[in-house]
Amino acid sequence: MTVTLKAGDPAPAFDMAADGGARVSLAGLKGKAVVLYFYPKDDTSGCTNEAKGFTEAAADFAAAGVAVVGVSKDSVASHDRFKAKYSLNLTLGSDPEGAVLEAYGVWVEKSMYGRQYMGIERATFLIDAAGVIRQVWRKVKVPGHVAQVLAAAKGL
Repeated sequence: MTVTLKAGDPAPAFDMAADGGARVSLAGLKGKAVVLYFYPKDDTSGCTNEAKGFTEAAADFAAAGVAVVGVSKDSVASHDRFKAKYSLNLTLGSDPEGAVLEAYGVWVEKSMYGRQYMGIERATFLIDAAGVIRQVWRKVKVPGHVAQVLAAAKGL
């Protein structure tokens, strides 16, 4: 059964390896608002554009007191290469077992060319400083998405 989180729900706790040999956890970000965005794969076109968009707006998110964390099943080594290649300025969490993906309900059945498979739904969660989900974007279309998230984050 897929979890369906909505605004007002407590954000599920997470703790995972991150780029640069670090760890990222909801508890570690306590007191900060968090943009937690899930994406399918490092270094693919949509995912790269989304990460570059969040990087371009990094100063605006920081000024609003908001941490930005991207999550995929890719390894820490893959995240490190991805960040270096595009000079990304955000934290990338590695969830190879999919525990965080499951907790947030973004590990879903997808279909492409008539084939059914399990994959990551591109989704973004805006979590306030108290750990409550304030807004959820599902089936995200990358163009314009970062601006929408930033506007909502500034409203916290």
